[in-house]
Amino acid sequence: MRKMNHFKLLAVICAMTLFASCNFEEINTNQFEMSDGEGAMDGFEVGGLITAMQRTVIPVGTQADDTDVINEYQIAYHLSADNWSGFFGENNSNGWNAGSNNTTYYLLDNWIKATYTQSYTNALDPWKKLKIASEKNGTPEVFALAQILKISAWHKTLESFGPMPYSHAADATMNIPFDSEKEVYTAMFEELTSAIEELTEKAENGVNVMGAYDAVYAGDATKWVKYGNSLMLRLAMRVRFADAELAKKYATQAVNHSIGVMTAKDDAAQMSQGAGMTFRNNIEWLAGNYNEARMGSSIFSYLMGYEDPRLSVYFLPMDGNASYGVEAFDGKTYQAVPAGHANAQNDIYKSCSKPNIQSGTPTYWLRASEVYFLRAEAALVWEGFGSADSWYKQGIDMSFQENGVTDPVDDYMNSNLAPRAYVFSHYQYGQTLSAPCETTVKFEGTTEQKLEKIMIQKWIALFPNGQEAWTEWRRTGYPKLNVIKTLKGAVQGATLEGGIRRMIYPTSFSQTNEGKAIYEAALKLFNNGAGGEDKSSTRLWWDCKR
Repeated sequence: MRKMNHFKLLAVICAMTLFASCNFEEINTNQFEMSDGEGAMDGFEVGGLITAMQRTVIPVGTQADDTDVINEYQIAYHLSADNWSGFFGENNSNGWNAGSNNTTYYLLDNWIKATYTQSYTNALDPWKKLKIASEKNGTPEVFALAQILKISAWHKTLESFGPMPYSHAADATMNIPFDSEKEVYTAMFEELTSAIEELTEKAENGVNVMGAYDAVYAGDATKWVKYGNSLMLRLAMRVRFADAELAKKYATQAVNHSIGVMTAKDDAAQMSQGAGMTFRNNIEWLAGNYNEARMGSSIFSYLMGYEDPRLSVYFLPMDGNASYGVEAFDGKTYQAVPAGHANAQNDIYKSCSKPNIQSGTPTYWLRASEVYFLRAEAALVWEGFGSADSWYKQGIDMSFQENGVTDPVDDYMNSNLAPRAYVFSHYQYGQTLSAPCETTVKFEGTTEQKLEKIMIQKWIALFPNGQEAWTEWRRTGYPKLNVIKTLKGAVQGATLEGGIRRMIYPTSFSQTNEGKAIYEAALKLFNNGAGGEDKSSTRLWWDCKR
């Protein structure tokens, strides 16, 4: 982020109650949400709430928002998960708390609060209002949509922090008790089931649901059902190592539904324009205007090594200083910024490969390619889910389609190429790292080897959704990533190899007597009720594969 925006950012953070002076009650209040009076006055109380919830799933803003939303996204997601996933490196670090920040595994409290606020708090108030409005107006389909949006946002909270307030979220109090992770996932599955059932009936009868205010699918109930089932499949596979029976039950339900899951490019859940608004891509601004977001060393190793045709779709060649770059198979020169360095902004990192993202590039929640890879994993371990080989190939093919790649999928899949070493030859800013693995794209080997291949390709297809990529890396251990250059977060539990397993709770959670009691009760929910420490090394319920 640019220095000229720091004061604006601080003002935003203050308004969002992200400073240490906040208490547990305040962090559960979205002060940017419209009041009841504002909604009624503008004549779109219910519709505006739907749009507001959609904008919280992954924060997006318009030109009128200036850089507020961009800055919020940066500290809440980009400087954490987008980097921890191996997708990005930053042309900065020293400018943020002298190099001790999320990128070097030192979790800054204000940034953690931002993640909690963006993933949980900002969806809470509109969801509660939609629940009341739908009951009052007799519109269960509106609440069904609200439920899907709530789960779309809140599963990121759950997967970032662990135990969270869920079953009592609608209570008329700010001091909400936490639920265990298993309880929340179980509730999400049940709520998704009900929401999908309600919207299926609307889809079968051709009913448009809140089309004028729906910036994702323009009220297309069939699309929402496909998305809901796909989200259910994502969450089902999330918990398969922790509770295989629960996972298989809901994975089966999702893929066998009469409308089913996403299968085509235009099924994607995305935010770019809709509901009368055009949204800006946050990462484009971080890369172009702030000159910070650049290619990460891990994705460099895989895309370069595989001679992956998505390389030029995802990243631009170097701007200058090409002598520090590496010539790729397409004849262009690329270079990545090493993850977790402690350097200030400089022209060497600035010249490295920017993400090939424009202001109008959609922000994707979930795409069909991810669904194919989820089905490939399910088929790999359970009968009745088809062929893992076939789903794997369709996943790669769909990712190619989504990115406008016309290269033959068979050629790519049959290649014996493997990830390459990361080499950045500069005396001050460079780094050399061995190839993260020797795994090829060809679908062969043991079940575990095939799982690794599925997850590598899924990870590539997920770009630039770092939140989902970071979560799947923790769940499966794949893909293998390059370690960060500088470790600052050892005191919080982080290690070079283990990375960040979860975010620690904001300190404001324990600054009041009521909040402290809730916080201490939450810690007892870790490790299936055995309790755990509030550290970045504490594994979440589903993060149990060794």
